[in-house]
Amino acid sequence: MDIFDIEDFDSLVYNVIKINLISGGKNVYRLFNTHNVRRVREAEGLWDFRTENGKYDGKLTVPSCWEMIPTLASYKGKAEYRRSFTLGGNVRLVFKGVSHTARVYVDGDFVSEHYNAYTEFHTDLSLSYGEHEIKVEVDNSYSEASALHVENDYYTYGGIIRPLLIEELGDGVINYVHFTTKQTSDGWSATVITEIESLSQEDATYTLRYTLDGKTYTEKNIAVPAGECVTVCREYTFDGVKDYSIEAPNLYTLCAELCCGEMVVDDLIDRVAFREIRVDGKKLLLNGKPLRLLGFNRHEDYNSLGSSVPLQAMMRDIALMKDAGANGIRTCHYPNDELFLDLCDEMGLFVWEEAHARGLEEKQMRNPNFLPQSLNCIDEMITYHYNHPSIFCWGILNECSSETEYGRYCYRTLFDRIISLDSSRPRTFASNKHFRDICFDLEEIVSANFYPGWYDFADLKAPDLMTKSLMEYAEKHESGNKPFIISEIGAGAIYGYRSETRCKWSEERQAEILDEQLSAVLANEDVTGVFIWQFADVRVDESWFSSRPKSMNNKGIVDTYRRKKLAFEVVKRHFCVK
Repeated sequence: MDIFDIEDFDSLVYNVIKINLISGGKNVYRLFNTHNVRRVREAEGLWDFRTENGKYDGKLTVPSCWEMIPTLASYKGKAEYRRSFTLGGNVRLVFKGVSHTARVYVDGDFVSEHYNAYTEFHTDLSLSYGEHEIKVEVDNSYSEASALHVENDYYTYGGIIRPLLIEELGDGVINYVHFTTKQTSDGWSATVITEIESLSQEDATYTLRYTLDGKTYTEKNIAVPAGECVTVCREYTFDGVKDYSIEAPNLYTLCAELCCGEMVVDDLIDRVAFREIRVDGKKLLLNGKPLRLLGFNRHEDYNSLGSSVPLQAMMRDIALMKDAGANGIRTCHYPNDELFLDLCDEMGLFVWEEAHARGLEEKQMRNPNFLPQSLNCIDEMITYHYNHPSIFCWGILNECSSETEYGRYCYRTLFDRIISLDSSRPRTFASNKHFRDICFDLEEIVSANFYPGWYDFADLKAPDLMTKSLMEYAEKHESGNKPFIISEIGAGAIYGYRSETRCKWSEERQAEILDEQLSAVLANEDVTGVFIWQFADVRVDESWFSSRPKSMNNKGIVDTYRRKKLAFEVVKRHFCVK
């Protein structure tokens, strides 16, 4: 059966076609309109582009990775983008992702700087009406200034890799609306937190109006001092709404309108859902019912496109993962494009979203920039992705130094920041320190990465013993039972390489190991979830060449072009067991 014949995709394909028609076939940054009042345009298309070293001076599309240009396929360094637009009044430039450091100038004046390829940022401007030049200096090189983007088991591409939006604002602005649901004995309630910002030089009084499921909720007399932000927190009850689940991912449109007198001066539209995630002993519960997750680790990397992945390619990935029986995705090892999260919301694929960091030793975590950059990543990830019902947990610090006291201090610091921003979702991290880990008590879900039969050549019955031993160790050192997720497990294969000896890197060897691994770990009913490493092969930094044939992490069950390996059907057989 063709994967796009899956019944679930009918509404998804319809929505994608509709939004493409509305946008005139331009790049899509969300699956739905986020504003009716606020004017938003995308700054996509060709920009003037040149590299600092002079290797390229011409045009480049936004969004994209500069590695798509043959002469820049491995370029690490600085480059600049330039383009002029007709603008005026209060203007907000919204960058969905620039890899990895951006310095923004308007008409030659520096206006903002941002670090981290995978989180959104914006800058507000007050401009006279006319033509204005936007210049963005981008740097994807490694240095002491960059604590998170380091030589790693995935590649740091360069460029404006996600959409860039130009928003025209009034004097009052809705910055965000956070919608937190709670299941009650007779239905659902929700806490709604809204941040309103004044861009005016005068104090103002506003009315805030929410609309959801045909009902309107109004909050009057909200005083906002000139140039300041005010947070409004209210709780409402909702009758007759449908739960959100894997089988029925029911979504609702929440429209927030900011009114001054009778005039609507700003709005913000988002999709929300009624679902509650909580931990009860060893169980992860969705709306009070046990949830078991079967999924994949997925990098944002698509053959020659790099980390600037278009909507159609995202759909292809989700279709393949759904076809393999997955109900979960881990965004290794950074926050994902919000458009991909929209697709997961629509399809009922539950997401472990992870703040950026992988494999950092204590020395790297002592970099003075590490904690500030990590905290900022968490702030932006949660602020902008809060309402996605598909996100079931927040993750941090994959395979970092969770066996040291300083590492523990860092884990605690980052978890504390998450709790301050969102206490409604459980927290976790993927550990490879196993029986040396001293941070299991800090998280609500214990997660471990291990690769029996691949890295250690152990007896393939070892996955069961390894799982049991790790669960016992975690239980002993965390002062209580918790859900246990195998956050990485798998083996590697080079697509098309077949071997009668079933040697390492052959498709036969990968399929055999995954079959043995999944047979063992899925038989343990106390395993709350399994995320296979990984969905698709990805490019890695060349410093990893000795253990990564072709400078690729080849553990995908599909290759970088999404061609299926033998392991695909093995995983599907295990995941699709009812």
